[in-house]
Amino acid sequence: MSEGTILKIEHLYHRYSTQWAVEDINLEIGSHGVVGLLGSNGAGKSTTMNIVCGVLMQTRGEVWIDGINTLTDPTGARRRLGFLPQKAPLYPDLTVDEYLRFCAEMRQVPWREITSAVGRAEELCGVSHFKDRLLRNLSGGYQQRVGIAQAILHNPRLVVLDEPTNGLDPNQILEVRHLVRSIADERAVLLSTHILPEIQAVSDMIVMIEHGRRVFLGSLEEFNNQVEPHSFTVRLRRPPELSALLGVEGVRNGEPTGGGSFRLWHDGSEETLKRFVAASVSGGWELVEIRTEKSSLEEVFAKLSGKTKETQN
Repeated sequence: MSEGTILKIEHLYHRYSTQWAVEDINLEIGSHGVVGLLGSNGAGKSTTMNIVCGVLMQTRGEVWIDGINTLTDPTGARRRLGFLPQKAPLYPDLTVDEYLRFCAEMRQVPWREITSAVGRAEELCGVSHFKDRLLRNLSGGYQQRVGIAQAILHNPRLVVLDEPTNGLDPNQILEVRHLVRSIADERAVLLSTHILPEIQAVSDMIVMIEHGRRVFLGSLEEFNNQVEPHSFTVRLRRPPELSALLGVEGVRNGEPTGGGSFRLWHDGSEETLKRFVAASVSGGWELVEIRTEKSSLEEVFAKLSGKTKETQN
């Protein structure tokens, strides 16, 4: 494994009966930040996460957590891992404090350290003031916070979260997003979702799986730029003929949108925008506004999903 890599997945396959759920997944993520695992329902996200977390044994391939192979030393790997499944594994008749102490014991936290470990997790997740309240009496947002607390109380190097904002209201979603970002300051977080705004809000890197195969790995900016053509809009006080605008190197096409404004499609290079600004100055077009237009996450998702379907046929 590369230095600084906390999770490595190599040639991962899994089959249910005759159906391959995951095929040849390869992935490395670093020791800090949020990696969004994106894909439509049934794409293979949950299978991949369950294998990483030791809930499911892969058909073939290998997974390392902090350099430890999950097949040869599953207990050692799990000590470095925290996991929140889609439905938080809560015991509603326990208080927050009782539940987290129980989880700490299961995680084999030394008994002398349990009180401090539980206190740190409650403080970080913002549930300290509810520590004596029964879990059944907490709102959905606070139940999710407790679920995240149980995933981090043993101070793991990697935290895996499956749809952590599922079923929450808008305010609760914002709170959980802030919490995810804060815990990623000290560890790596692998967050699975099919909700595109979640990826946009919290992720540093994106992995997309469709039909069991990895179809994208890169930054949010790279993800946004997947769909061509790239475009930008401009507003000019002294607009020339459209042909003059199309004469700028890198501009491929364009159309007037009224009031001295134009939408121009280009080759995706930042140099093209610089050349356009320079041409506006030299041509006396009096550039008032220039704005780049990025592909929507929905467009990228649809494009990458469609590509995968084509390769399956």
